[in-house]
Amino acid sequence: MYLIIALGLALVVWPGVLRHAEPWGLSQGVVKCMLTAFSLLCIIGIRYPLQMLPVLLWEMTWKSLWLLLVALPAWQSGTMDDTIIATAFECAVAIIIPIAMPWGYVFDQHIRKRGDRWGAAAA
Repeated sequence: MYLIIALGLALVVWPGVLRHAEPWGLSQGVVKCMLTAFSLLCIIGIRYPLQMLPVLLWEMTWKSLWLLLVALPAWQSGTMDDTIIATAFECAVAIIIPIAMPWGYVFDQHIRKRGDRWGAAAA
């Protein structure tokens, strides 16, 4: 999963990051920088797949939320335009993440496991 994401972003995002002639607007700059950071974290995930699972959980969560809160209402109201359709297809690719996710490990390590103590450590 990490390799697929890292390669995809390397092909799609990195050329524009490395060779952009004009300054980006606020939204475009935020998106490009976040995707670049995400691709770098996915490269780390190739080496440390279990430790980097929160990165995949974040990806799956934001794309699911976007599909439910933006694309679905636009589709239901008949207001989907070309940009929403294109983004919906890009987000729909995240359907592979829950298929590849080791849910037993996620449940044990991120839900059932006792959380770390806040504040000073017990002596």
